[in-house]
Amino acid sequence: MSTRVGPPRRVLLGAFGDPGHAFPMIALGCALTRRGHDVTLQTWARWKQHVEAEGLRFAPAPEYTVFPSGPEPLDFYEAVVHATRDTEPLVRELAPEVAVADILTLAPALAAELHGVPLATLIPHVHPCTEPHFPIYSLGARLPRSAAGRALWRLAHRPVQSGLDRGRRELNETRAQIGLSPLDHVHGGISRELALVGTFPQLEYPREWPPEARVVGPLMWEPPAGDVELPPGDAPLVLVAPSTAQDARHRLLRACLEGLAELPVRVLATWNRRLPPTPLPVPPNARVVDWVSYSRTMPQCDVVVCHAGHGTLVRALASGCAVVAAPAVGDMNENAARVDWAGAGVRLPRRYVSARGVALAVQRVLAEPEIRERARAIAAWSASHDAGRAASELVEQLAQRAAAERAARP
Repeated sequence: MSTRVGPPRRVLLGAFGDPGHAFPMIALGCALTRRGHDVTLQTWARWKQHVEAEGLRFAPAPEYTVFPSGPEPLDFYEAVVHATRDTEPLVRELAPEVAVADILTLAPALAAELHGVPLATLIPHVHPCTEPHFPIYSLGARLPRSAAGRALWRLAHRPVQSGLDRGRRELNETRAQIGLSPLDHVHGGISRELALVGTFPQLEYPREWPPEARVVGPLMWEPPAGDVELPPGDAPLVLVAPSTAQDARHRLLRACLEGLAELPVRVLATWNRRLPPTPLPVPPNARVVDWVSYSRTMPQCDVVVCHAGHGTLVRALASGCAVVAAPAVGDMNENAARVDWAGAGVRLPRRYVSARGVALAVQRVLAEPEIRERARAIAAWSASHDAGRAASELVEQLAQRAAAERAARP
């Protein structure tokens, strides 16, 4: 166990949103609490029980309807202004010595900045800021291998840059409304003091890193859950772990149950407490359950088939499981491309999600030992690198530097 950097601190964490953003922040809060810090996590009410069970202080986050889904919808930045004003009293009351905000959670970040609190950003996935010759983030394209490919991506980034500039202007308008000065750089939601990148370095393309960015490894947490009964036998075990937020009709789950029925494997599948609209075709070699603890189950598996949500993906790799990544939307495409590039899994594009497509992908993973060896190598790295400790030390160092600077002022 490493030595804490400096005295115990009052720490404010902020992560509004779904498990992919709230759970990594809970993991960071647990790590900071174990090191003696007084940690408050501002998040949605649905996570209150879990936050308090981990020994963290819970602060309710404002929850606004944005875009055209309510009677009086707010756009994103209008909601940020309201949420920042709602969060300011919490910052005044806590007087935190350091704050950490999720990359998509601007309100506590802006409120902390208003009160001069040193701020870090937690990026709970691969870093979204790319080099000019990288593929555009979230498209799911692979890193170019030639000068021509790199030149092509440089051209493709030009319209993206105009979008980033527009985002900077909109953020600066928001900052002006709450009394903050404008920024002259894009990606203003990422701290220039410290950006904790919560992913495996093996999933990051080689690049020149900005000085504030530190890849600490995945910050993993899940709600408590019991064990499940595995399918009997000793054949390779395939876990089907679909997204809890995507694929409402369970297309991937059905394709897996049908495609793996005749293979010499055991199948454990979950519908993640989202009842299928019609009965599932469960073959004799499969068991289907409503919920699975990934941390308890994946270490017993050989292959994980998933939509490539970052939390599921890194949990599989940390368990030494090769991955069949079938992305549904958004950054799942990026995650699938990265695990394919890293050699620890196979990407199955959405158009190939069928019984035959899944069967071929799983057969390839089982037939090519280098894929599973690469996954086990990432698991070995994970076992020897404590992401929570690494992130906590960096947060402590940020608080220590800020305290020293305050003490040096006349």
